[in-house]
Amino acid sequence: MIVPNFKHQQYAHCESGVSVNLLRHYGLELSEPMVFGIGAGLFFAHLPFVKVNGVPGTTFRIFPGYIFKRLCDRLGVKIHRESFRSEAAGMKALDETLAQGRPAGMLSSVYYLSYLPPAFRFHFNAHNLIVYGKEGNEYLVSDPIMETVTRLSAEDLAKARFAKGFPEPKGKMYYPVAAPKQADLRDPIIKGIKQTCWFMLTPPMPMFGYKGIKYLGKHIQQYPHKLDSRKATLYLGNIIRMQEEIGTGGAGFRFLYAAFLQEAGTLLQNDLLLEQSQAMTKIGDQWRNFAYSAARTCKDRSTNRVSYSELGDMLMEISDKEKTLFERLKKIR
Repeated sequence: MIVPNFKHQQYAHCESGVSVNLLRHYGLELSEPMVFGIGAGLFFAHLPFVKVNGVPGTTFRIFPGYIFKRLCDRLGVKIHRESFRSEAAGMKALDETLAQGRPAGMLSSVYYLSYLPPAFRFHFNAHNLIVYGKEGNEYLVSDPIMETVTRLSAEDLAKARFAKGFPEPKGKMYYPVAAPKQADLRDPIIKGIKQTCWFMLTPPMPMFGYKGIKYLGKHIQQYPHKLDSRKATLYLGNIIRMQEEIGTGGAGFRFLYAAFLQEAGTLLQNDLLLEQSQAMTKIGDQWRNFAYSAARTCKDRSTNRVSYSELGDMLMEISDKEKTLFERLKKIR
């Protein structure tokens, strides 16, 4: 039971990659940066009261599933989304979907994805992948972060789809029902940019958007005073992991968004977008420099070691740069 003519391609980020592969199957060709931008995937939040694996949660992207939904809404793609209360119901629905010749996107926990190297398998419940077939007791998996397709046992897939913890995947499954072969991208591009600007500039609490970046910077500066050295290192290390190892992370998402602005600027012949693409690339470089400096601090290397105070200052500068960038972007018409 294999979906005919499904084509796998590797991408930078799981949800935007899944979206590209699913829509291509229905005849709608888009680049990954365009999917990410129209779906308003760029975001930031630091939530010290929400513990993930025992440490405060930090995210550089919007909540899982929102990119695909907003993208499809803006392009006129009809979709089906469903969650389940039991493993049996979720796996039965998957088999029925495959029997109809439809590849299915779904949320999973990377901890149970046995095709990943052990070092990358930990309790992170927001990874997107596509199942496009079943042979015996194994499902055929198109994971966009993998170079080639792979396989997963029914038992492991069920565990991954119904893992406990925050957020719970609850067997969530989604796929297009019908899609246009072509789409006018101008209006979706503008809407995607406007929504990202709103997320980053007008957050309801100081832990979100550009304010959240500054909020995190101030918290990092307090780590040596409020936490013991082990916990301070643990907290800082988790920020680096969320930035550089989960999906494309903080710097990677900025580079992906810069590519979107460049593609959109060329398509719309808009110099503002092209200029801000370059500015976003420089911000991505600053995020990467922060991660490099933070890693040296975690390893406690005395040579060129950056203090927690300096790390906080780096984030505050990034916050100011992102505020300026999105204030300029929101002027687009």
